[in-house]
Amino acid sequence: MTGDPVPDTPPTDPRLDWRLPGPGTMPRVARLDEVTTRVLADNPSPMTLDGTNTHVVVPPGSGVALVVDPGPDDPDHLAAVEQVLSDDDARPVVVVATHRHVDHAAAASAWAQRWGCPVRAADPEVAHDGKTLADGHRIDLPGLRIDVIATPGHTSDHLALRLGTGALLTGDHVLGRGTTVVSHPDGNLSAYLASLRRVLATRANALYPGHGPVLRDDPDAVVRYYLAHREHRLDQVLAVLADGATTVDEIVGVVYADHDRAVWPAAAASTRAALDLLAERGVVVLDGDRVRRVA
Repeated sequence: MTGDPVPDTPPTDPRLDWRLPGPGTMPRVARLDEVTTRVLADNPSPMTLDGTNTHVVVPPGSGVALVVDPGPDDPDHLAAVEQVLSDDDARPVVVVATHRHVDHAAAASAWAQRWGCPVRAADPEVAHDGKTLADGHRIDLPGLRIDVIATPGHTSDHLALRLGTGALLTGDHVLGRGTTVVSHPDGNLSAYLASLRRVLATRANALYPGHGPVLRDDPDAVVRYYLAHREHRLDQVLAVLADGATTVDEIVGVVYADHDRAVWPAAAASTRAALDLLAERGVVVLDGDRVRRVA
């Protein structure tokens, strides 16, 4: 390989012009709208950004709550969530995990047992009693409808929740900063792109991600950027293959050369997902750990 830069121009992230809180400056607790409060877990990392966002949804005066993505089973985080519940005079009636990853679902079972309520998720190993959530399901709280939208791609079991307020809880499907990982082999890029288009169709007025700040200014622009970013990555992969790369590690070393090496394992997962999609399109051939571009 020549080591020359990949010859294309990346799409522009619209969030660069937005007034978003910088890394490490998000408040521990924030009221996002009339029904939703975000509680930030203390588990920051290159993959979780500031930490996991736990969303507590309480219709005013209802006395009941939905807790989404409890995150790590940490006593301080539990105390912060329970303080929000106390302030709203609400008891949890259901805990929802947007997907199976531990930074979202680790505390789900323990907290639900503490509160005497069920866990619901698409993965039966996360959901209590095998009662799973699926696309088209609804969760009804007094005065508030919550629609379940299947958004596979990051993981095969990923869900988003559209609140009656118009906001969409996106889990890891869309993040407040940067872009998410397609967690190959469980994740699938073709499914991820289709799910992004489903998110566009919801016409959400705000995105409440599982990591990073709220996205309000132009949610659809962010989703369109995500779509363009993934197609850009596919073009980069093809360019690096044309330059002589034959392995995932070689591709990652060029495409992600300006990224922190701590995220390279995740980048490798997304790259494997990209290669699967390119193979589906008939432009590359996969042979174990080797790959070649079709002329």
